[in-house]
Amino acid sequence: MDALLDICRTMQLTGGVFLEAEFTAPWCVTSQVAPEDCSPFMPPPLQLIAYHYVTAGRLVLQTEVHAPVSVQAGEIILMPRNDGHVLGSATNLRPVNAHFLIQPAGAGGMARIVYGGGGERTQILCGYLGTNTPNAAICGILPRMLKIGVEEGASGSWIESSFRFAAHQLAEGRIESPAVLGKLAELLFVEAVRRYARSLPPEANGWLAGLRDPAVGRALALLHSRMTHRWTTEELAQEIGLSRSAFAERFTNLIGEPPMRYLANWRMQVAAQRLKGSHESIARIAFEIGYESEAAFNRAFRRAFDMPPMAWRKLQSGVNAVS
Repeated sequence: MDALLDICRTMQLTGGVFLEAEFTAPWCVTSQVAPEDCSPFMPPPLQLIAYHYVTAGRLVLQTEVHAPVSVQAGEIILMPRNDGHVLGSATNLRPVNAHFLIQPAGAGGMARIVYGGGGERTQILCGYLGTNTPNAAICGILPRMLKIGVEEGASGSWIESSFRFAAHQLAEGRIESPAVLGKLAELLFVEAVRRYARSLPPEANGWLAGLRDPAVGRALALLHSRMTHRWTTEELAQEIGLSRSAFAERFTNLIGEPPMRYLANWRMQVAAQRLKGSHESIARIAFEIGYESEAAFNRAFRRAFDMPPMAWRKLQSGVNAVS
């Protein structure tokens, strides 16, 4: 199994495209996805990932902690931590808050912005991904901006054609278009992370760097595809074709924790997802993530979340009821 897809699956990403905009130079706006932007699609998630897809023209985007980045037609920029940002034909202009420019959605369509000085035209689609997964660590290890060209790489053709198809539906006012674009955005996030991992320098470490290492990447795939197996470091090293010591050192140096600790933490993430998203018994969840007894699972879960699984499930149910 693809470890990256597996991780993203546990995040239970949902998404939507809430705005299409047409700007003409000179223009400059401030932007940040707000919880109310999600309301037509889902309750506000705990964590938001914003993105802009430039379908025509160009723009410059800047945050408080990131230098200006030029984004051309056919490029998508993601904000994994939903930082507030300025975007425009230039960022040294006086910005207007984009939320004050939004025209409400019509029947079957989506909200729009039409704004600017009448010069060079730029068109963008603005969307988001949301997750309620506690401590979605993958977002914390990504840069604050991720830019990809939809025509680059082997997957570029399906990204571009899917966006073009969905954008064509939008132009016709078909109500299913936001759902199409939302699912595409989830796949887009996985592709963006995959491309970023490939771009890391050879000396980089961390989970993303581990994915591209032949030995550690293979180990991650085995741990994710056979999570219930009673792995030992020795057996995993044999599967990879390395000595125990060489494998353990390589894995720990890249991932930041030993293989068995990584597996234990991963099992807890999966358990938390299933406790929150299903009515399965705790005993069944414990067995299906690799624990031989409910008591052992309860102890491990308490160490990870500072409370037993039943109490954590009730707490999450209360949070969902409020949202």
